Amino acid sequence: MDMFSSKEKRKSLTLHGRASSPSSKAKNSPKKSPNLAAAKPAKLAVEMESPPLVFHGTPTQSSGALLSGQILLAVTDQDITLETFTMVLQAKVTTRKPVSKDCPDCTTKSTALFTWKFLTEPNRFAHGTHTFPFSYLLPGHLPATSHGELGLIDYVLHAKAITSLADTLTVERLLIVQRALMPGMDKTSVRIFPPTNLTATVGLPSVIHPIGSFPVQLRVTGIIDTSIKDVQRRWRVRKMNWRIDEHSKIISAACPKHARKIGGEGKGVLHEDTRTIGGDDLKSGWKTDFDSPGGQIELEFSAALKANSHPVCDVDSPTGLTLTHNLVLEIIVAEEQTATKSGKYATPTGAARVLRMQFKLVVTERAGLGVSWDEEMPPMYEDVPNSPPGYTKMDDYDGDLPQDEELERMGREHGTSSTR
Repeated sequence: MDMFSSKEKRKSLTLHGRASSPSSKAKNSPKKSPNLAAAKPAKLAVEMESPPLVFHGTPTQSSGALLSGQILLAVTDQDITLETFTMVLQAKVTTRKPVSKDCPDCTTKSTALFTWKFLTEPNRFAHGTHTFPFSYLLPGHLPATSHGELGLIDYVLHAKAITSLADTLTVERLLIVQRALMPGMDKTSVRIFPPTNLTATVGLPSVIHPIGSFPVQLRVTGIIDTSIKDVQRRWRVRKMNWRIDEHSKIISAACPKHARKIGGEGKGVLHEDTRTIGGDDLKSGWKTDFDSPGGQIELEFSAALKANSHPVCDVDSPTGLTLTHNLVLEIIVAEEQTATKSGKYATPTGAARVLRMQFKLVVTERAGLGVSWDEEMPPMYEDVPNSPPGYTKMDDYDGDLPQDEELERMGREHGTSSTR
């Protein structure tokens, strides 16, 4: 009876609002102020002045790319004192297949290419914007920026300044470095398919680009076999398909902490990947000529890389990342037999073959109208010829010099003769 009455009392307290619920406590509790970060006394920014960083030519021929710009220091306080102010150009190689999945040292390897020290001693800066110019010549043998399926290559500018009050100012700028190879003469490749007499000749451009199409010329000869008397056997194309494969390779090296997993330091794990970044099937469009000696089949089509596949240019980096591309052609031919040269009544023999060919493609960025930095510079002092040119022979005058009166008389005589 007492228990029942105590329950009723607690219930009545709740009904009359004397007992507070958790929701009511949350509503009545004071709101906590958000945690606001302390304002920095200054800000850093990177302003680029150089054109896009493009290596013109192969790694052994390129003269590099000129990097130039300035660091902007915007002081928001009345004044600040900087103890140190440096900037580092880093090359970062990131593998998507690290030896240890959660280890940042196994995932990313950073190399400092150059370091700028803008201050040799502490310096005071007043309110306003201050500029610090910088420049550097990127060597032409470096690999271009690449974001492949197995690894990434990036170039980053990282600036850091420390004030006298121990405030740290930082800024990062990602650099896009490209490589452009000038197009040359078209390449012609020949493939032979024994035991038949079929021979395929393929014409391809020397370089292709991630955006845009390129022509492919194909000619197949030796499609007619007249070794049997009064019988002509010939090959006819039924179908053709092409595709462009991107091959990726990377060597994932381990940090000293996880080197024991792969047998010690200095070793790595090779990873390979292949994906198709373009292709199509052709069921018509070729020309068949049975009247020419041996017969031939001609075909010309346009191929291109799929834009949504995000193709990557060729890379051969000493860090272990390699990207190459191949064009794969497959031609399905069927054999038929006829008893007359006209070929009006041909009978299939049931024999068929798949002619498979593979050709290397070089994928590079477009060079456009750009030229390398050394070709834009004016000629150096030692390249300018001597001016004026020297005389081959000059004799000294040993006689007496004429007097002033004689010079005046000679001038008057010369003027009188010229008027006549």
